[in-house]
Amino acid sequence: MAEKIVSTKENLQILYEDNHIIIINKRVGDIVQGDKTGDKPLSEIVKDYIKEKYNKTGDAFLGVVHRLDRPTTGIVVFAKTSKALTRLNELFSNRETQKTYWAVVKNKPTKKEDKLIHYLKRNEKNNTSKAHLKEVPDSKLASLDYKTIKELDNYFVLEINLHTGRHHQIRAQLQSIGCSIKGDLKYGFDRSNQDGGIHLHARKLIFIHPVSKEIINIIAPTPNDTIWNLC
Repeated sequence: MAEKIVSTKENLQILYEDNHIIIINKRVGDIVQGDKTGDKPLSEIVKDYIKEKYNKTGDAFLGVVHRLDRPTTGIVVFAKTSKALTRLNELFSNRETQKTYWAVVKNKPTKKEDKLIHYLKRNEKNNTSKAHLKEVPDSKLASLDYKTIKELDNYFVLEINLHTGRHHQIRAQLQSIGCSIKGDLKYGFDRSNQDGGIHLHARKLIFIHPVSKEIINIIAPTPNDTIWNLC
């Protein structure tokens, strides 16, 4: 079993690191990989950390294995070697990982726990996905389980296990059952969070290490804010 937090450096919270992989607890607003905004991505911040830590004179290798939406927080895995990147890509592509998320929603789900199956259709123009109960052209099957793990005064905390990895899947599927995520204006919540983020957190990840073959079990602490602290 992997240790939880290795270190924190310049707001970079490292949950696990060895010669082949590095796992980060992403903050609200961080982009995993560069985009049209031109903002410095998390991948480059991690590269800088590796270069400084190991005194590398040239460019450090870092492979992006998967992504999290910019307003979300939690676990992001990077590969430090090409061998690890190839094998991690296969693991994630073949769904040989267990991903658990926490989401804070305003409305109480009709069922305390349930399996949601939808067909998601992506709209590239406005960068959203819509959940349909029946298959529509260009849609993809999306499946997740959720359960209510805590009731707060004004909100409900859901634990979500993903079976597929579609664009904005959790956000779109929860909206479809009337449970938009706190702060998620794009998917039906009525007001934004102060920090521009949403209360969706990649909480836990379990997978087989691409080289050592040990079980890696990572849990990411939630952000330090009033709502998350109640969880």
